[in-house]
Amino acid sequence: MLIGLAAALLACFGYGISSVLQAYGARKSAADAQESGAEGHVTATGGPTMRSTMAAVLTGAFIVGMVLDIIGFAGSAVAARLIPLFLSQTLISANLVVTAVLGIFVLGIRLRTRDWTAIATVIVALLLLGLASGHEGGGTSDPAVHWGVLIGSVVILAAGAALIRWLGARAAVAAGLVAGVLFGLLAIAVRILEGLNPFDIGTMLADPAAWTIIVAGIGGFYLHTVALQLGSVNGATAALVVGETVIPGIVGVALLGDTAVPGLEWLAGVGFVAAVVGAVAVAVFGAAEPVAE
Repeated sequence: MLIGLAAALLACFGYGISSVLQAYGARKSAADAQESGAEGHVTATGGPTMRSTMAAVLTGAFIVGMVLDIIGFAGSAVAARLIPLFLSQTLISANLVVTAVLGIFVLGIRLRTRDWTAIATVIVALLLLGLASGHEGGGTSDPAVHWGVLIGSVVILAAGAALIRWLGARAAVAAGLVAGVLFGLLAIAVRILEGLNPFDIGTMLADPAAWTIIVAGIGGFYLHTVALQLGSVNGATAALVVGETVIPGIVGVALLGDTAVPGLEWLAGVGFVAAVVGAVAVAVFGAAEPVAE
């Protein structure tokens, strides 16, 4: 349990810091392209082109953010195997708090009293979840679940890409939400992945869950990058938080046997809902004007 909690916190800080660095890289890339008069960076509907996204990814700040993403993924993978998904994903979703606070210094975002109240709500909710969390369930060998997460990730990625092309400049929240759903499916895939214990590479590669990790990981990363290019870092991260927290939490309890401490199920429910609501509030309230540079 303690190792799982530590891994989730590592993922929380890794993802939180990386979001700010990647948002900074995306802004710098867009500013440089505008200053130089470069063409081919915006679609007809106002969204970023693949060329624009690649330019953002190649900035120094974004590359450091990607390294932190890798560290965050390692932490989230360990946490998904050792503690209930509703706890691990909610702890990881607290990266929004890290993003909001760090955004004050890096991106010039101002936080007001209501923002700090929302942050405090998230922290208290996480403490409640920690007190109420029981044991994580095992995985499942049901082929329907393993193929379901793979097929679901492919369909959701395709639908997300089409939605972004259609919405264009208005796609920030949609891109963040779809990215979050993909990261949620990734967490489920990590939990049910076969061939880890005992380690068997053949069994692992034959498991659709392994390919889900690749599809959902790459797809979620791309869509989150697009969301950061289109909207505020807090807004994009808030939408992502909803997708990556709610779905794995429900699946973990309904299908994978995750439990709360007997008699404290209500407390786990309150903590789960309060953490999600508080995290979203951090983003909504944090959309204040940037400090003049």
